[in-house]
Amino acid sequence: MNRPLHTLGVPPNAWAVNDAIADLTRPPQTPVPITLATETKTLRLDLTKTAILVIDMQNDFCHPDGWLAHIGVDVSPAREPINPLKTLLPKLRTANVPVLWVNWGNRPDLLNISPGLRHVYNPTGEGVGLGDPLPKNGAPVLMAGSWAAAVVDELEQKPEDIRIDKYRMSAFWDTPLDSILRNLSKTTLFFAGVNIDQCVLATLLDANFLGYDCILVKDCAATTSPDYCFKATIYNVNQCFGFVTDSSSILSSLAL
Repeated sequence: MNRPLHTLGVPPNAWAVNDAIADLTRPPQTPVPITLATETKTLRLDLTKTAILVIDMQNDFCHPDGWLAHIGVDVSPAREPINPLKTLLPKLRTANVPVLWVNWGNRPDLLNISPGLRHVYNPTGEGVGLGDPLPKNGAPVLMAGSWAAAVVDELEQKPEDIRIDKYRMSAFWDTPLDSILRNLSKTTLFFAGVNIDQCVLATLLDANFLGYDCILVKDCAATTSPDYCFKATIYNVNQCFGFVTDSSSILSSLAL
């Protein structure tokens, strides 16, 4: 008598088991290849192995009532990725490419945040730093579950999207991001969000060091830093850490 097999795990990283059998073969996914133009090479990649990370497109960094604006930063550059992302993300979802929203969202007690990290956001100790309420609306700065850590309203999140709180400029430190990507068998990552020279770059660097294929989507990423920081990031990604493309090139590849 054949006893039914039950799935353990998140496909494609799943076993089929019953009381007598554990099938570890993990049936392969049918590849969905595309050809993508980048600034340095033409890539062939498999959409079944691809995901996009949208980093820190949240109120504290992109909204005129958020923390960056409160300390006097012009956040209009940080809002530039909104429109291209509004066009690109639905197309990627249609192609079954997971969208991962990676937002800075600290624990309320800040127990995993070092003094050095807190100093970056409150160098005098007298200002509005991590966890402190914003004067305009009382939202605690970069706190998980708060308005401050929420994705800006202009970018729609879908139930199938994946949400990850991060606590450093790199989204791989002290988070489940690497485990999630490996369970989903994703090896090629698109990178978007803010700031391109800080949290986006730090996350991309760690992804490169961990063995992921890294593709920076330059019109879906931006920075409130001086323009030379943007240019240096593009140069270094092209030179050392991956590839650089734009959303129109991705959309063209998906349309073929």
